[in-house]
Amino acid sequence: MTSQELILWVQIAISVLLVTVILLQVRGQGGGLFGAAEGSYRTRRGLEKALFQFTIFLTVVFLATSIISVRLF
Repeated sequence: MTSQELILWVQIAISVLLVTVILLQVRGQGGGLFGAAEGSYRTRRGLEKALFQFTIFLTVVFLATSIISVRLF
C-alpha cells in the first residue's frame, strides 16, 4: 500500500466518522435537519459537549490530511 492510498483510506474513515458524529448531534437536539433552531441559548454539557469537541477535532484532522494529500501528490 502506497502512502497515497493510505491517506485516501484515512480520509474516507474520517469522513464517515464526521458524518456520523454530525448526524448524532442533530438527532440529539430533538429537531429536524433543517431549521431546528431553538429560541434560547443553552450550554453544551456531557455527551453533547464531547460530540461537539470531537466534531471539531475530526474536522481539523480531515482538513490536515486533505492539505497533505494535495501537497504531496
